[in-house]
Amino acid sequence: MKKEEDIFEGGKKLPLLEDFYTIQGEGHYTGFAAYFIRVGGCDIGCKWCDTKFSWNPKIHKLTDINEIITKAKNYPAKTIVVTGGEPTTYNLDYLTSNVRKNGVRTHIETSGVYKLTGEWDWICLSPKQHNKPLKEFYPIANEIKVIIEKEEDLQWAILQAKLVNNNCLLYLQPEWSMFNKIIPFVVDFVKENPKWRISLQAHKFMKIP
Repeated sequence: MKKEEDIFEGGKKLPLLEDFYTIQGEGHYTGFAAYFIRVGGCDIGCKWCDTKFSWNPKIHKLTDINEIITKAKNYPAKTIVVTGGEPTTYNLDYLTSNVRKNGVRTHIETSGVYKLTGEWDWICLSPKQHNKPLKEFYPIANEIKVIIEKEEDLQWAILQAKLVNNNCLLYLQPEWSMFNKIIPFVVDFVKENPKWRISLQAHKFMKIP
């Protein structure tokens, strides 16, 4: 997917799938309130993706970033999470520079396949075997979140852990549709390798966005 800077006015507009206030359901900040900005557009093609409706950016409204920021200001939590789709498809400099002026923390969830733009307080890297991250993401990731669909995926996770910085938090996340089948060996793995943690999609258990 090409970056269409001319259409999106250098990141001042983005194809917005949805934005909403909720509780973070995955990774290190599970349980924290945050304002989520989900952009449309992704060409990674994960077969287990639970937001396939986000893949085509042309079906999502091109939205002025200032409108999103204005809505986010109405909520008490001072954190935004930018996700997708694949957010690194777009220039996020304008978005992050403006929300940070208001004392808001910026978090991003990305597969790391495109160059990172924007200023981030927290980077969650979710590397995919079939479309690997750019090398530049490994030293700057605050956490990696590896999706585990089958037991063999644990070997991919081990390889990813060797690439990140020493302070990066390591998470294994059971793929939702396979949860009951794979959670036993994920639990066993973490018990044997305690530097890893388990990330559950807690928002799905809570039945919230």
